[in-house]
Amino acid sequence: MVAMGPAILCHFSERPIMKRQPSRICMAMLFSLALLGADAAMAQAYPVRPIRILVPLAAGSTADILSRAIGEELARELGQAFVVDNKTGAGGSIAMAELAHAAPDGYTIGFASQGTLIFNLSLYSKPGYDSSKDFAPILLLGGVSNVMVVPPAGKARSVPEVIAAARAKPGGLTFSSGGSGTSHHLSGVLFGKMTGSELLHVPYKGAPQGILAVMAGEVDMGFYNTPTVLSQIRSGKLRALAVTSLTRSALLPEVPTVDASGVKGYEINTWFGFVAPAGTPPGVIARLTQAGNKALASPAIRDKLAAQGVEIAADQSPAAFSALIADDLAKWPALIKASGAKVD
Repeated sequence: MVAMGPAILCHFSERPIMKRQPSRICMAMLFSLALLGADAAMAQAYPVRPIRILVPLAAGSTADILSRAIGEELARELGQAFVVDNKTGAGGSIAMAELAHAAPDGYTIGFASQGTLIFNLSLYSKPGYDSSKDFAPILLLGGVSNVMVVPPAGKARSVPEVIAAARAKPGGLTFSSGGSGTSHHLSGVLFGKMTGSELLHVPYKGAPQGILAVMAGEVDMGFYNTPTVLSQIRSGKLRALAVTSLTRSALLPEVPTVDASGVKGYEINTWFGFVAPAGTPPGVIARLTQAGNKALASPAIRDKLAAQGVEIAADQSPAAFSALIADDLAKWPALIKASGAKVD
């Protein structure tokens, strides 16, 4: 009946415009209805073959662990295998560029993060994709906060004391990172920007080396993913001053936030989620989102995310994910440019 309506209207309408151009208008209306019908039919049948998850990091990484765990739940819900395909290189840009140009049919999706969708656009001159146009958000998983740590023998015992020391000696206070452009680096850049202080960045080959530098007192402080420094904090090898999320971390409930410590509005919470190529039918996106929501409601999945230090997002919807991407694209490029961070 729905498909008949426009045809009958085109045949019997007495409006002048319909008499002048019946063929063009009718064809446009019928084409639109055909697309809607095709989308609905595809969504109803989807999936009919295995789905590939492009993961921009190596096996054993947080991205890989989470993709495999959630992929298993999606497979149970949708009745098709979800196969993880690890594509490393260029900070995840290789995988995301491949995803951006994949067929928008729901059979190739990707694990995305703040690093790949936001930071890389400023760190690489040609990342191969545009995060505002090339992807359709599916599911926002949540995020991992960083924590500001100092050597146990260091003088600073609070965020205000760090700020005072930095202002008293511009460029004299050092912070380490696991490399230029990492969330560890950009946490320090944002801290300096928001406190009006000048910090000296000391990049290392990776987070482990940067953390050891803080422990040994080679640098004054660092901002590292909470799970990676948790054992050192608990053993007294590092002192935690504040977490970078807007709310306290469940892993370190006794540690205040940077925001509550006097730097209002300060937030870095490295987020993760699943995206598809732009143009993927809305019905297919809805099927994946629904299955993803069920996966995140699973106690087993929640435990796995907690073990990785990931706090599940309160709003996991594609709309919330889109808004988060838009907000970060408005916030970070100028800060990264000002920092001078470049990878290529």
